[in-house]
Amino acid sequence: MRIERIDAPRCLVGEGPLWDVAEQALYFIDIVGKKVHRHDPAEGSTRSWDVPEVIGSMALREQGGAIVALPDGVYSLDFASGEVAPLARPGELDSRIQFNDGKVDRRGRFIVGSTDSNLKDTQPIGSVYRLDPDHALSVLDTRIHISNGPCWSPDDRIFYFSDSLIHTIYAYDYDIESGEVANRRVFADTRELGGIPDGATVDSDGLMWMAICEGAKVVAFRPDGKVERIIDMPVALTASVMFGGPDLDLLYVTSIDPALLGRESSDDDGQTFVIEGLGARGIAEPRYAG
Repeated sequence: MRIERIDAPRCLVGEGPLWDVAEQALYFIDIVGKKVHRHDPAEGSTRSWDVPEVIGSMALREQGGAIVALPDGVYSLDFASGEVAPLARPGELDSRIQFNDGKVDRRGRFIVGSTDSNLKDTQPIGSVYRLDPDHALSVLDTRIHISNGPCWSPDDRIFYFSDSLIHTIYAYDYDIESGEVANRRVFADTRELGGIPDGATVDSDGLMWMAICEGAKVVAFRPDGKVERIIDMPVALTASVMFGGPDLDLLYVTSIDPALLGRESSDDDGQTFVIEGLGARGIAEPRYAG
């Protein structure tokens, strides 16, 4: 196994890595830097787009361009012009809430969580939303403090989602035909791992790989919630993970610069890493169908 830093922009809050199989490129975001990055490993080049507000997550669209989760809803991003336009926003949204981590299911729906942005007095006022291809926005669950880590089992029957504030990873029954969730239960607690559950992805064998922020590690969980493997990382604030590369056997890991929190930072903090030789293979990420 080998861990290397990729030659891409350093982030204040590097999140949401997304490998696109068609383009053979890695997208990732800087939440606080308000940027979307596209890194081409073959060329060693990166292109970036600015967005007007903090960005919680992004996904590519089947029709081209992307969708981005900004504080008050989901917007479209046109890569050619850089234009950002509203796509779906819930009504009567508390001013403290901002949209956060999100991913696309294998029917082309975007599942995204919202978060209480007040980190000093965080309340369970966030929700989990489903954005359908027709741009209709539905609430799937409520009473979330800090939403993170949406992903699905390979058979689409289990949806994983975390509330980072309470160190809890949940599992839900997922109906891939309707996009509904049911039977929420605790999948794992990350307190003993020394950090909070952050971004996650699932490999082709059903292991759920997660960045443990503040824990300086990436952890692979078995479908029963037990820890299968721990990868120690060179940074404390690991943020999210995604399999990529031509064979989907490289694990990309984004990170947060602790300078954002008033702490001392190293050259590695805020960088994006790639792990080779894990012996695991990811699943191609779908695009949003709307």
